[in-house]
Amino acid sequence: MASTIATATIPFSFLKIQCLSQPQLFTRIPVASSSSVALTWSCDSKRVHANAVSTEREGSQNAVSDKELVEIRSSESKENRQSTPASSKLVLVVGGSGGVGQLVVASLLQRNVKSRLILRDPEKATALFGKQDGDKLQVVKGDTRKQEDLDPSMFEGVTHVICCTGTTAFPSRRWDDDNTPERVDWVGVKNLVSALPSSVKRVVLVSSIGVTKSNELPWSIMNLFGVLKYKKMGEDFLRSSGIPFTIIRPGRLTDGPYTSYDLNTLLKATAGERRAVLIGQGDKLVGEASRIIVAEACIQALDLEVTKNQVYEVNSVEGEGPGTDAQKWQELFEGAHSQ
Repeated sequence: MASTIATATIPFSFLKIQCLSQPQLFTRIPVASSSSVALTWSCDSKRVHANAVSTEREGSQNAVSDKELVEIRSSESKENRQSTPASSKLVLVVGGSGGVGQLVVASLLQRNVKSRLILRDPEKATALFGKQDGDKLQVVKGDTRKQEDLDPSMFEGVTHVICCTGTTAFPSRRWDDDNTPERVDWVGVKNLVSALPSSVKRVVLVSSIGVTKSNELPWSIMNLFGVLKYKKMGEDFLRSSGIPFTIIRPGRLTDGPYTSYDLNTLLKATAGERRAVLIGQGDKLVGEASRIIVAEACIQALDLEVTKNQVYEVNSVEGEGPGTDAQKWQELFEGAHSQ
């Protein structure tokens, strides 16, 4: 979306700003008579309308009339576009077409953080995230289950990694083509970690609550086909690799997956009323976790020193949450250490 600024002197009571592509979207800005007004508006359209509207004759047929029309064209030049400064990070996202992964990628794009995806089917990236500038989103074909697929060139320049691969705990169609917990959560994670250069600053791995209790009810039921066992094996391999890590163990995932939505829809996804976040350690939490919250936790953990070489369980509950506030997330992670 482009953002534009224009200044106009308009002797009317307020301005009506309307998006041409979505006429139902408009806002009113009160202005003083003959004042100079700076307008800022973001819209999917390349043009917006700013209408100066008079309310001097309220009650008459012409009470709201367009006295002056100001057409603002959004600038396509980088020099005039107001955007978030580009980050120096290059984040490798593995599992970027999955429920959590999509939200991670969408959020990184919104933050103007350069990302690289390893996908078995690179065309999925276009379907999910649209056509993106190669400087912002790079897509390479690869399969972490196959060691020979992980060419060293895939990892050139990578500073951080978020791995959110996964499959179902019980046999399903998603197990087709050898997509079992053993191959995804153990072999895939082992292959990925083994291929990473030592220069990587942080690997964030999405695992699951209950991995240390796979022989206890109710976790033993979930682990009937080994999903918790293999996730724990993946965790242990990362922890012993010497690469700085953060492991996120979410509760039962809710919200999504958004596998049939485009980027704009992903950016609008919300956790509903379950925006508050609970973070613990020691595999003690039991509950649910919004995929939106889990994706944000992964991104926040990338740079926080407090999360280095730590394992956290994450749940989401009703209430106001930290959103994208880095300070609030740091306090949540720090709070888990004192429990």
